[in-house]
Amino acid sequence: MSADALPDLTTYDAVLFDLDGVLTPTAEVHMHAWQTMFQELFEDWSITPAYTERDYFDYLDGKKRYDGVASLLRSRDVEVPWGEPSDPPTADTVCGIGNRKNAFFERVLRDEGIAPYPGSLELLDRLAAAGTPVAVVSSSKNAEEVLGVAGIRERFPVVMDGVIAERDNLASKPAPDVFVEAARMLGVDPATAAAVEDALSGVRSAAAGGFALVVGVDRGVGAQVLFDAGAHVVVEDLAELLPAVGTGIRPSVDPDEQARA
Repeated sequence: MSADALPDLTTYDAVLFDLDGVLTPTAEVHMHAWQTMFQELFEDWSITPAYTERDYFDYLDGKKRYDGVASLLRSRDVEVPWGEPSDPPTADTVCGIGNRKNAFFERVLRDEGIAPYPGSLELLDRLAAAGTPVAVVSSSKNAEEVLGVAGIRERFPVVMDGVIAERDNLASKPAPDVFVEAARMLGVDPATAAAVEDALSGVRSAAAGGFALVVGVDRGVGAQVLFDAGAHVVVEDLAELLPAVGTGIRPSVDPDEQARA
């Protein structure tokens, strides 16, 4: 599939979006928060090898907060008690470490605010004009706050976030649970809907959920990595999909026809 034959998202029954790194640049804030916290923790605990940016993409990006902490620590053969979500940020538990990172994230969000990617906002406008239902599928417990600060909460009748996933005991991405449940809440079949993700675990989640189209947004993880995880199309920004709106193009999702714009 060539770049001039990218999919018209309005031809799908619904489009389900990840939040951080897809609709808003909050992924950058998350990355910085995780890096700051884990570099300090690794130094204090003499954990090697040192934390790197690749760790974010491999173990943290797209996952529920505590699952990400446990996954990264496990990669260094470190095990700590799980603890409780109410643990203070000073607690040396999985939950305490996750809450330590979140305190930094909330401070940045509160002090600096956040705005949607312009291309993502315009795509949402086009989908709304076409009457295409949309939803947010985020592992973050901060999703509602981020959407509110960004001024786009009212656009989404369904927001599947980390709070709901924890309440309903839904498995974290890359399991398909959160995407499939969001589709159910929206009243659509994944087989007739599209999913848009930037995280490796998120692309795997949508692909495992049987979505008709999985769009990968390459914000740094790597196009081929996203393709290998199950993305049918990879773009660097959702603005690249705008010319396709209204064309009626609904391309094959044969792996041999995967395309990068």
